[in-house]
Amino acid sequence: MAPRPLGAAAPAKIRGALTRYRALAYITGVWLLVLCGEMVYKYLILDDSSTAPHWLFYIGQVHGIFYMIYLVFTIDLGIKARWKPATTALTCLAGTIPFLSFVFEHYRTREVRALTASPGL
Repeated sequence: MAPRPLGAAAPAKIRGALTRYRALAYITGVWLLVLCGEMVYKYLILDDSSTAPHWLFYIGQVHGIFYMIYLVFTIDLGIKARWKPATTALTCLAGTIPFLSFVFEHYRTREVRALTASPGL
């Protein structure tokens, strides 16, 4: 077996980082969709947004917390998989656009699995 390239993480560590990234990509995406629904309800359906239930405020807070964790796990995976900085940055931004985190998760998972299956690792 050939040695790993200098600075590349072990495949097991990359797979662990990928699992964490995938979980948070889905969680962040779902909470972003819930947040979008909350905003549509609050600002388009209600006549006065001040009459909205107070607990709706927490939807944005929960999404924000999960997005911050998503950022950490995305950067962790980007470092371990040796992504270019632009790839990491675009993947981080995917958690801010509805449905995009699901799309990016699909493509990044495919890329990382191909990387960990290569004989050089």
